Amino acid sequence: MSPITTPADAERAIDDMTTLIAKLSIILEQEADLIRAGRVKRATELSPAKSQLANALFTSGEKLKANAKFLLKSVPTHCATLRQAQEAFRAILQKNMVLLATTHAISESIVRRLSGDLARKASPQVYGASGRTTAPNLKYSRPLAVSRTL
Repeated sequence: MSPITTPADAERAIDDMTTLIAKLSIILEQEADLIRAGRVKRATELSPAKSQLANALFTSGEKLKANAKFLLKSVPTHCATLRQAQEAFRAILQKNMVLLATTHAISESIVRRLSGDLARKASPQVYGASGRTTAPNLKYSRPLAVSRTL
């Protein structure tokens, strides 16, 4: 990682970081729109691009951190612009994380319910000593295979 030594290099590095934030924001918003529309499979197709941009953003951030003092001295207005872009990105990222966590919780609930229903159907329907039906016997339950892509 080469040090930033000129104001032009500093502006270029900050502009690159801002561009990466904008591109990743667009992908996160696309992903959120797809998930809201119920197209989870299509949303997972954005993962490679999202990972690549996130890695580039991390690398760029490390470069800026290493040269923070110089950046603040030489291009304070660009630093303020970057800070605003980061705040907007943080809000988008937080909304995306909440959406993904909600989607995960809902899908996990559906799978658990499906598994319970399958276990109840597979076990014999008998009455216990109390006169109520008994809980499904684990001996009769079948494993449920799920792909955990998302």
